[in-house]
Amino acid sequence: MIDKTNQEKIEKAVRMILEAVGEDPDRPGLVETPARVARSYGEIFSSLNAPAFDNYKLFPVEETTEMVLIKDIPFYSMCEHHLLPFFGTVHVAYVPDHKRVMGLSKIPRLIDYCAKRPNVQERLTVNIAKELTRILDPKGVAVSISARHMCMEMRGVEKTGSQTESSYYTGTFKTDTALKQEFLQRING
Repeated sequence: MIDKTNQEKIEKAVRMILEAVGEDPDRPGLVETPARVARSYGEIFSSLNAPAFDNYKLFPVEETTEMVLIKDIPFYSMCEHHLLPFFGTVHVAYVPDHKRVMGLSKIPRLIDYCAKRPNVQERLTVNIAKELTRILDPKGVAVSISARHMCMEMRGVEKTGSQTESSYYTGTFKTDTALKQEFLQRING
């Protein structure tokens, strides 16, 4: 949530941008745009003012599986270089340790937490893995992201539909080639 002072700063900046690109910010279709943009930035960048991620629940288990995999989790973030969206899917796997697992619905929330700030895809990939490691202390984590970047599609090279892939592995996913291969096979169909 953006406070009133920062809401006003964003609104003023958006009015200036509209004027600078040759638009009339007082035109009927644009009158409310600065306030709308400010409110949307409050949502899009909500993790910047949030405390550390603590919206999770850990559950004790008698036995743990070799891998917990949640795949095809949609996400949206903003490129820190152009403030344009990038979006796609995240696949997250971990090997439980300490006879505990994380509530499944909390992993998409963790992804949203990491995504709701200016980002580059590579750092987002690493941050998801590091946050999951901090919370769960598993034997290993694997994160793979496939995303479309509007900074590549709307401007610059203008390559519509291109995908950027990134991955990050820790612990047993780095040392156990068979486990890493199983992860890659399972996320690729």
